Amino acid sequence: MSPHARPMDMHVEDRFRGHRRVRGERVSLPGQVCHVMVATRGCTPWFDDFHVACEAVRAFRQPLALADATLLAWVLMPAHAHWLVELGSQVPLEALVSRMKASAGVLVNRMLFRAGPLWEPAFHGRVLAPVDDVRVVARHIIGGPLRAGLVERIGDYPFWDCVWLPPSAPKRLAAGDAGAVGSG
Repeated sequence: MSPHARPMDMHVEDRFRGHRRVRGERVSLPGQVCHVMVATRGCTPWFDDFHVACEAVRAFRQPLALADATLLAWVLMPAHAHWLVELGSQVPLEALVSRMKASAGVLVNRMLFRAGPLWEPAFHGRVLAPVDDVRVVARHIIGGPLRAGLVERIGDYPFWDCVWLPPSAPKRLAAGDAGAVGSG
């Protein structure tokens, strides 16, 4: 065995020690609003495929995955997802993210006839401060496809949503547009 190889029987605690150090001590409180980013394993762009992306969205919007949390805004990019969630009282943030990732992983793996992890084991999460404007954060999240150059108008990108837009509202955020997510 090479001096750099890790033994296969290493404990899960040892494998993810770095993730826990980055994560620190997360405390989940009902009513907190959190911005979460989860990446696919190896940043594989599974969601370049329209039908695969549809399965992932269907999964992470399921009431069973969300429990009593509210998904305020989200965008699914080719190799990662951003979720703006308001926590409920039943499920802490880590468990909520785990449920949403597991739900999407099961449906996407089934569709792709594959097994194994779909997502990286860790996630980036930030609890919004009381001074943060939730709608500004939502606007930033849903603007991801514009900044990445995937579309010129957010209405041309199918994999995002925001609770502040009524279902019948046209989704017209374009590159450089400052006021698309409801301002009042």
